Amino acid sequence: MAFSLSVEKLLGIEIPERVRAIRVLIAELQRINSHLVWLGTHGMEVGAVSVMLYCFRERELLLNINEMLAGFRMFPSYMRIGGLREDLPRGFHEAVLAFLDRFPGKLTEYEDLLTENRIYRDRARRVGVISREDAIAYGLVGPIARASGVAYDVRKFFPYLGYETFEFNVPVRTEGDVYARYLVRVAEMRESLKICRQALDRITPAGPFAVDDPRVTPPPKDRVYTEMEALIQHFLVYSQGFTVPAGEAYVPVEGPRGEQGFYVVSDGTNRPWRVKSRAPSLLACQALERMIVGGLIADVIAVIGSIDVVMGDVDR
Repeated sequence: MAFSLSVEKLLGIEIPERVRAIRVLIAELQRINSHLVWLGTHGMEVGAVSVMLYCFRERELLLNINEMLAGFRMFPSYMRIGGLREDLPRGFHEAVLAFLDRFPGKLTEYEDLLTENRIYRDRARRVGVISREDAIAYGLVGPIARASGVAYDVRKFFPYLGYETFEFNVPVRTEGDVYARYLVRVAEMRESLKICRQALDRITPAGPFAVDDPRVTPPPKDRVYTEMEALIQHFLVYSQGFTVPAGEAYVPVEGPRGEQGFYVVSDGTNRPWRVKSRAPSLLACQALERMIVGGLIADVIAVIGSIDVVMGDVDR
């Protein structure tokens, strides 16, 4: 989505309101998905194995929704420059609504297992502390920074896809430790539920799923199967891409780990001259030393889990 937004800015494309709402809904569902993986694996690493089983139970429902959208459970290739790959499948609204109705109670179950658990609190409180000043100095973003008192959220500071029209809060703590990062992410899942319900209400049953722009949107499949010109246009878009006006753009989004964006530079051809990724996990890793020096070896596991690092994001 972040890459698509940057390219759409270069192209001067304004996507339909319905597509914006669908993108917001999918992004917030994936935020919950990501936080569930984090919470489950973090809990397991500090000894709370049941938490992982509970979190992955609800995550399966989100993977089912991914499969409905694009046929892929783990990495649904559904968003496209100019909109979406295709329209929402039958049963999508019902599946999402069923999850939104079920999840608040399950989230309470996770909190019952951890929030007041004395063993977990002893493993997490006053462990891996990083101050607000250090968080800013290290360029930390997302839940790590917000757990240290930095109230920065791209959705509020640089709204995209109409986020400024959604009602939600940005959870912030000041302790800056493992426990605060846990509390922030759990609160973020509740806020994402609010956004999901608002976005779902805005999605009309019928409407466009992409811009009507032959530069980036191939013809519909019924024409591809019956018209030679449409087949040629489809082939050209998918094999040769499309020409993007010369210029540069950077449109950040608020990913599960914080600001994620792609700086895209075009030289006026159908291939980008440069694409630079802003990877939040890379910056989180560089602050790891600051969090663990002076602590116990056993605490390193809890601290690494609390920063929710993705090594593919670091390598990119």
